[in-house]
Amino acid sequence: MKGKFSVKAMIIEFFTTFKEYLVEVLPFMIIGFALSGLIHEFIPTRLVERHLGGKGIKPILYSTLVGTLLPVCCIGSLPIALSLHQKGARLGPVLAFLVATPATSITAILVCYGLLGLKFTLFIFFAVILMGLIMGIMGNLIKLAPPKNMANYVCCQEKELAVDPICGMNVDINKGLKTEYQGEYYYFCSAHCQVVFEKNSEKFVNIKEYTGAKSIEGRLRSVFKYAFIDMVKEIGPEIFIGLVFAALVSTITLVGKFVGDHFGGGLGYLFSLGFGLIMYICSTASVPLVHAFISQGMNIGAGMVLLIAGPVTSWGVLLVLRKSFGGKTLILYLTIISILALSLGYTFSLI
Repeated sequence: MKGKFSVKAMIIEFFTTFKEYLVEVLPFMIIGFALSGLIHEFIPTRLVERHLGGKGIKPILYSTLVGTLLPVCCIGSLPIALSLHQKGARLGPVLAFLVATPATSITAILVCYGLLGLKFTLFIFFAVILMGLIMGIMGNLIKLAPPKNMANYVCCQEKELAVDPICGMNVDINKGLKTEYQGEYYYFCSAHCQVVFEKNSEKFVNIKEYTGAKSIEGRLRSVFKYAFIDMVKEIGPEIFIGLVFAALVSTITLVGKFVGDHFGGGLGYLFSLGFGLIMYICSTASVPLVHAFISQGMNIGAGMVLLIAGPVTSWGVLLVLRKSFGGKTLILYLTIISILALSLGYTFSLI
């Protein structure tokens, strides 16, 4: 009887803790999603694309800063990064973009501020910028053979690329999403743009409207759809799982005791690094999980390690890096992430 009561009490406590987490992060998530929708709708993709090529530190800095703000997850950043490389961007800006884009976002920054405070928020933001710069500089030291299809892009660019009629991005016609309308194919950078076109194809068939010009009402609808439908579908499940894990860590006594007994010191750093490298956790979902670990006694430096390493090392990214850029690039990527995550985490614990 006592056991049943304990289980029932634990379940009630779990749902209570889950609700508290949800109530605390929900306002920041809503604001973050809304800002993500505005960025997606009103910042031209071609403007981003134009500045990520070239040599020197400027493209690396630009790709890092853009990556910290773009509402794109780890997997979503892959096609963008590969497209940039195929169009001539050096490896440095590409790797900087792959680090900075999933490592944080407007939503993650706001949720981090709500749960972990200003100190955590400022540190993770500038830590991601530093990581992007270092990753980019090191990436430029690796000499890669030009992409096999680069000659086609240079010599036959007009034939190989089409313009997305919704957002204006250049799309590889051999790889982009496409829809046939009145006997002609239209190409898209993402499923979102494809859906927008298919819902009102007639509006976009005129070549003069290829700039993506829409009424204010239409653009606001696009902002709402991207922010609260597409984005929720893309990272909503991960955020939900992150909140569930956080509530479990806070609720189950044995887990809390284990964390407090073993992860309060140096072992916490190794656990966070290993857990972050193996398990992909999106930047927003990792915040409540780190909050729960810290509340149970984990070293704050180890918590920072998990915030840094978790979002940037999904298996998708690692496999694509290996296939597209070689094992040398993959080893460099993992080595830099590991060293910087541990170093920055320890530094944060001293502040």
